Amino acid sequence: MTSYPKSYLPDAEREEMRRSGLSENSIIIAESEAADLAGDDDVSWAWLRLAKIPADFLLTLKHDAGADYVRKLGLNLAPAEAIYGRDWLDNPVV
Repeated sequence: MTSYPKSYLPDAEREEMRRSGLSENSIIIAESEAADLAGDDDVSWAWLRLAKIPADFLLTLKHDAGADYVRKLGLNLAPAEAIYGRDWLDNPVV
């Protein structure tokens, strides 16, 4: 069972998201945003680390902030690795 960070989303709002068909990934991102709005950056990032961030966003983040920054965030890099290869962060062409 996965241990989740503190939730800032009201239970009713989270359940409504599930009932409306939002993916678990979308709910995780909403949890991150709710923590961010509450001013809890650590929890916001903890939620975001659980999310499946699209490969193109990860690539943009690499170009904007650098490979070391992307590594430091601890995000799930699997979507980008599947498209760009395992060495995409160190590959200057990608």
